[in-house]
Amino acid sequence: MGTDDAIEDHRTGPSAIPRNKEGKGRMLARHRQSLILQAVRSDGSARVSDLTQRLGVSDMTIRRDLEVLAREGLVEKVHGGAVLPGTPSSHEPGFEAKLVLERPEKTAIARAAAKMVTPGNAIALAAGTTTFALAQCLLDVPGLTIVTNSLRVTNVFNGMRGGLDGTADSVVLTGGVRTPSDALVGPIADLTIRSLHFDLLFLGCHGFDADAGLTTPNLAEAETNRTFIRVARRVVVLADHTKWGLVSLSSFARLNEVDVLITDDMLPPDARAVAAEQVGEVVFADSMTASHTHRQAG
Repeated sequence: MGTDDAIEDHRTGPSAIPRNKEGKGRMLARHRQSLILQAVRSDGSARVSDLTQRLGVSDMTIRRDLEVLAREGLVEKVHGGAVLPGTPSSHEPGFEAKLVLERPEKTAIARAAAKMVTPGNAIALAAGTTTFALAQCLLDVPGLTIVTNSLRVTNVFNGMRGGLDGTADSVVLTGGVRTPSDALVGPIADLTIRSLHFDLLFLGCHGFDADAGLTTPNLAEAETNRTFIRVARRVVVLADHTKWGLVSLSSFARLNEVDVLITDDMLPPDARAVAAEQVGEVVFADSMTASHTHRQAG
């Protein structure tokens, strides 16, 4: 029986995948994309991690399928998956929902970012799941001054070390109005940040794009991020490959305002070319190692 015959004989449903003689799952791309579209239309959205398990293929295969469906206008790509066309760009996932996405990549990015921090630095950690992962990597770095608009980052450092030996961290929480992603934003946060100065700012984004730059679905968070960027000596953006090409409601920085981009080694070639041209330095986190490229002169 050929592949087309096998698919015709296939009983509808992502859990029942046709098998070839070697016992490996094999499915034509157009049929797989049809099943993906079914899942999105049924639930209003679908996550890459769920689709890989249900269809028995790699996440890169699912992402390519989503690219095809997005080009045809059948779905809209979002961080970690896809939604039906017309889903508001102002939709903001909660912290817990984002925490489970791309965990290995976030861990690798956090480890690479931690190598930039030295004892005694004054740093800012904007709210986000990747900066939260970075905070956990900094617990053994003594004498840090940490400015953050994240309650979760504050909780990472609270009570971890005593102050008698002079190694205790000083944590400054900005205050402000809490967003669904657990960021503290708004005029109170902005006023606090404007009065401070720090060596390094680490922040994430909902998406990054050649034209739109860094974006977020929350208008107040966009303004708070702009304030962070204005007072930072160096701006370090932590963003995994799935965020490339995603454009949310509000832009808060151009790519050429970023001193260092730390991402993972699955960033696509077109994104690498744009980043190499516009960003000061690009660090590709790969497990425990990182390779660097610098902005082209010109």
